[in-house]
Amino acid sequence: MSLPELPKVFVAGAGLMGSGIAQTALQSGLEVQIFDSRPGAAAQAQSQIGQRLRRAVEAGRLSEELGAEGARRLLVASDLKSAARADVIVEAITEAREAKLELWSTLDGICADATLFTSNTSSIPITRLAAATSRPDRFMGMHFYSPVPVMNLVELIRGVLTSDETYSSIEALSRQLGKTPVSSADTPGFIGNRILIPYLNEAMAALQEGVGTAADIDQVAKLGFRHPMGPLELADFIGLDVILGICRVMYEGLHDRRYAPNPLLERLVEAGQLGRKTGRGFHVYESPPS
Repeated sequence: MSLPELPKVFVAGAGLMGSGIAQTALQSGLEVQIFDSRPGAAAQAQSQIGQRLRRAVEAGRLSEELGAEGARRLLVASDLKSAARADVIVEAITEAREAKLELWSTLDGICADATLFTSNTSSIPITRLAAATSRPDRFMGMHFYSPVPVMNLVELIRGVLTSDETYSSIEALSRQLGKTPVSSADTPGFIGNRILIPYLNEAMAALQEGVGTAADIDQVAKLGFRHPMGPLELADFIGLDVILGICRVMYEGLHDRRYAPNPLLERLVEAGQLGRKTGRGFHVYESPPS
């Protein structure tokens, strides 16, 4: 079944990615519910999204009317049962396979048969996640890039049983959200992380081996390659715990040393130095991102 003209969206996960997806859907005129199992996380995301919408209005990037309407169309879901009224689910919880499988199994028992399921996983094969549900034909990957309201790309990934109708509906939704969709095979890491992780790992190895400081390595990428961020700064922005999770999934799935987690990355995560969100990673930050 195809999606209605203005589908109701339920975002599971109120972290950096989930809140960005919710904001993007609101700015596109959609009604959004956001849920997070962590106490207070969804309400905090609602407040932050409201602030970002107001800043967008002040900067002239968003009309005053759409900014006010967007804030009103964002609802905090107190539990997963609220997903019963959604047309499409976007899952953006932690990059942990078992947690995602448990969530999808629960949502499968709550949502209407026509509800389409999408996962923002950055590395876990879609077919594996879809197997936790009774609707693998209505399940696919929808991998956004951060920060979601700014980045235009979304990777669309079919599972083995994803139907053509589901793919077409989610492709249309992607364009409705202002994104440019690309199609990726259902392989660990998809297209983006297949390219990105070896790049990040090599930058970490260069730092570990004393080839250059973190600042110098990043400067080479920014000035020499014209990248907006250096690789270590980018890893900090994404979250070192997220990068580590992606590496583990990809190495397990591909058995290729290019995707094995760098020891320095593992040590930083063990120490709780996760990048921008904790104020320290490969670099030190004065304040976490808003």
